[in-house]
Amino acid sequence: MPNLPLSDLRVAEIGSGDTLDYCGKLFSDFGAEVIKIEPPGGDHARQYPPLVDAGNGRRESGYFAWLNTNKRSVIADLNKSDDVARVRALLATCDLLIDARAPSEIPNSLLTHDDLRNEQPGLAITAISWFGEHGLYSNYQTTDSVCRSLAGSVKLVGAQEGPPVLPRDGQIAVMAGLTAFIPTLAGMYDRNTGARRFAVSAHEAMLQISEFDTGLALEVGFTRPRMAINRFGRGYPVGNFPTKDGWLGITVVTPAQWAAFCVMLGLPELETESQFNDGLARTNNSKALFDIFQPILMHKSANEWFEMGIKLRLPLAVVPDMETLLKQQYYRDRGAFAKVDIGTASFDAPVLPQALTGSRPKPNGRAPFAGDDTIDALLAHQRVATRQATPDDPQPLKGLRIIDLTMGWAGPSATRQMGDLGADVIKVESCQYPDWFRGTDPRGPYFPERTYEKIYWFQQMNRNKRGITLDLTNPRGKELLKQLLAGADAVIDNYAADVLPRMGLDAAAMHKINPRLIVVTMPAFGMTGPWSGVRAYGSTLEQASGLPSVTGREGDPPTMLHAALGDPFGGVSAAAALMLGFMHQKNTGLGQHIDLSATEALLPLVAPSVIEQSATGKSGPRIGNRHPRFVPNGCFPCLGEDQWITIAVRNDDEWRALCKVMHRNDLAEDAALATTEGRRAEEDRIEVAVRHWTTTVRPDLAMVTLQDAGVPAGTARLPLDLAGDPHLLAVGHWQPVTKVFMGPHLLPSVAYREGSAKMPYPITRLAPTLGQHNEEVLRDLLGLSATEIDELRAAEIIGDAAISKKAKAAPTTK
Repeated sequence: MPNLPLSDLRVAEIGSGDTLDYCGKLFSDFGAEVIKIEPPGGDHARQYPPLVDAGNGRRESGYFAWLNTNKRSVIADLNKSDDVARVRALLATCDLLIDARAPSEIPNSLLTHDDLRNEQPGLAITAISWFGEHGLYSNYQTTDSVCRSLAGSVKLVGAQEGPPVLPRDGQIAVMAGLTAFIPTLAGMYDRNTGARRFAVSAHEAMLQISEFDTGLALEVGFTRPRMAINRFGRGYPVGNFPTKDGWLGITVVTPAQWAAFCVMLGLPELETESQFNDGLARTNNSKALFDIFQPILMHKSANEWFEMGIKLRLPLAVVPDMETLLKQQYYRDRGAFAKVDIGTASFDAPVLPQALTGSRPKPNGRAPFAGDDTIDALLAHQRVATRQATPDDPQPLKGLRIIDLTMGWAGPSATRQMGDLGADVIKVESCQYPDWFRGTDPRGPYFPERTYEKIYWFQQMNRNKRGITLDLTNPRGKELLKQLLAGADAVIDNYAADVLPRMGLDAAAMHKINPRLIVVTMPAFGMTGPWSGVRAYGSTLEQASGLPSVTGREGDPPTMLHAALGDPFGGVSAAAALMLGFMHQKNTGLGQHIDLSATEALLPLVAPSVIEQSATGKSGPRIGNRHPRFVPNGCFPCLGEDQWITIAVRNDDEWRALCKVMHRNDLAEDAALATTEGRRAEEDRIEVAVRHWTTTVRPDLAMVTLQDAGVPAGTARLPLDLAGDPHLLAVGHWQPVTKVFMGPHLLPSVAYREGSAKMPYPITRLAPTLGQHNEEVLRDLLGLSATEIDELRAAEIIGDAAISKKAKAAPTTK
């Protein structure tokens, strides 16, 4: 295996939680020595299901093992001064501490961050918590479902009458772990700037999923409704449908896709029927349309329809269960799964999706038992950094330049992460083909009123970037792009796999221009294999990942989460890959191609279910809003129209506290309900009692009352609610800005704070208007004269206004 990008780093982990573990896995699987500091008896998460037989009578969590591959484990009691002294000595040899202790615990402990920063200024620190270190929720008791509810990614999912659907645990770990990894590694990119401290909020990290709907709601003044399982407010058919064999994921949005769908069904005449000829009409007449196409789908298998969809360029996917997912040859050929070993146990699990072709991650590997190593045996190591970063130090990525060829959501969110950290991101559009997040309907006021400058979500995804236009179909435009690539550190695109290669700009061609260039591609299914040409939306990626097959209730169809998960998860996965590429580039001077599959970026979300299937030969039943460890656990109706609160009881003390809040001493004194096992047997009866109470109280009042009693609870927020959420306002998540064409509006912030800051980084550059920085970039970076720039503008190779795509004259022959 080649030298990995992080092989010169030593990292320590303190605390517990799968977000901490996933962030640490990104370090360990890319070569860092990661030392997990566990309490006596080991991390309690070692006993979370699914459990595997690890030999000698040991039962260990397979999910925990996957999260902790290639790490070391030592035991220390952080409540004992002798053990803390040994941990301090160990930290003196480390480059980074990732600390997941609660914000209220750290300042009162024997191992505070202030002391560490004073004693060991060269130690970088990243603190990970549910809600950050400040604000109204910072000390809230929470679980995955409670946090997701407060982040606006629960209430829109499910049947119209409710309850909203709670997803399986493990998804926050991936989003928040990646969100913590990106600034942490950026802070370690240039050791001369000193060691940095970041505090990361998992809640704010999850807002990267709901921010599209928040932007849409702020633009139109309302949030789309919760319609039904697998029914999206933005079009039809979009969802999962049964076939002769298996489930087919369908996403039909554009007129061309609708026409191709009709052709696939053998009903081309359906395309022009007035009740189905646009997305709104199909949504309003969905029952009639379903009755037409569903019987036809039953004539072929999901695989057969999927293969037809590839030829017709339709966004379709087979929706696999876990058994099917593990057998799909596409994933096997790309190395998306590999063995995890702990003791004598061995099972398959997803490999990190950051596919650096020149320095691939370790394909999982062995996880340690608690205390397999000792602190004394690990004290010989030399840290590189020697001082703390100061406010006078530049942002971590200042000096790096990225050419951004992305559009929409996933790619732009990846480069936004880099721009937030100081990189010079140059977004390249064309006047003929602006970013489709500027709008896809060129009719009406699109050109005369420049509505493409007024789209809310474009502003969200493209802050802290410069913007230029180049017509890449023109040889001169393509040549100017090549000149930009020659002086850049990285380039990223999220086009379909065949777009840039057809223009002679594949990764190999780019490396001939600039051998040290990091080239990131992120089509739906990667650049290799028979599925590389599949067209996809975020919904397609979720369908192909198998996530719908483990979401919802037994007997329901595979259940979508009604957010384009593939886009935000693909974005942060690509940003993490970029950071790893930068580290490899800094260490070796070499560039490489990063072949990111946006679908593979979602596989970590189903890791617990994949591991259960591989280790035991079966997947457990879908349990809806219930939880494998917490009883009761669910989303319950509150006073008011469509008002809901998510409640989770993790232990017997929280059960008694819930009973007290509900004034149900009879339940608290019922010996049959005193334990988790007893409550599990009576879950139906308990849920009736909880609903009886929640329907009498407003959700925010119920949340505050339960939190005061120590019970995890959170209001199910709509995306629109987030703009006025009191905690988010207190921590400065929404930054008010004013911009030409847009006027005053709100933009979301990063999910972390540097040092001891209570506020996030300020947004220093608003999203560019079309071609806003043409002259600045072409003059200052490429040395073009004013005359040359004017000639480019006259030839419509550059410009600052969108141009209607003119019909080209037919070529003549002589």
